[in-house]
Amino acid sequence: MGIKSIKRGLSLDMVKKNIPIILLLLMFFANAQDFTIARIHYSGGGDWYSDPSSLPNLLNYIRLNTTMKVSAQEARVRVLDKELTEFPFLYLTGHGNLRFSDEESIRLREFLLSGAFLHVDDNYGLDQSFRREIQKIFPDKSLVELPHHHPIFSAYYNFPNGLPKIHEHDGKSPQAFAIFDEERIMVLYTYESDLGDGWEDAEVHNDSWSIREAALKFGVNIVTFALTQ
Repeated sequence: MGIKSIKRGLSLDMVKKNIPIILLLLMFFANAQDFTIARIHYSGGGDWYSDPSSLPNLLNYIRLNTTMKVSAQEARVRVLDKELTEFPFLYLTGHGNLRFSDEESIRLREFLLSGAFLHVDDNYGLDQSFRREIQKIFPDKSLVELPHHHPIFSAYYNFPNGLPKIHEHDGKSPQAFAIFDEERIMVLYTYESDLGDGWEDAEVHNDSWSIREAALKFGVNIVTFALTQ
C-alpha cells in the first residue's frame, strides 16, 4: 500500500482537522503491515549498508518498550524504486560519499514534501557530501539546529541535554539539525553522535549498556516524534 492509495482512503473530516499526514499514514499502516524503517541504498561510493545490526536492534527495542507494532527487520530501498512510497520513515547513514542524481533528488524532495520523514545519521565522514546533496534537494531551505527544548528531545524519553554522544569522532558536541516544511520536520540530521553505532550489537564497538541504551532511547524518540508531529 503506497502513500497515494492511503491518501485516497482519508476522510474529508480528517483532512479538515489537519491531522498530520505522517500520523495518518501510521494509522493506515497499522492495519496493513507492521511499521518498519527503510534504509536508503544510495550511490556515490559510501557504505550505505554500514551498521547492519543497528536498525533490527532499534526495531526490537521499540517493540519491547512501546506499544507500537513493528517489523523485526529493516527494509532497503533505492530512491527510484517504485516501493519507496510504501515507507514513510526513511533512514540514511554511512562513512563515505553520498550522491543523488537529479531524478533522485526530485523524487526524494517530492516524497518528503508529501509527508515522509528522513533520518540521516552521520557515521563519521558523511557530513560534507550530505550537506552538498541536501542543498541540491532543498535549495530553498537550510539545516536548522534544534535547541534542547525541542519536543523531539522529550517525545518519549527525556533528553534535557540534547542529543547523546555515542562515539567521539572529532570530539565535537553532538548536534541535531532539521529541515522543515512549515512546522513539520522532513529531515533530521544527527551529527557527531553516531546513534547507529550505539544501536549495533554490543560486541561490535564494546560500548557500555548505558551508552547503547541512550542511543536506543533516542531512536525511540525519533520514531515517536516523526510519527506524531
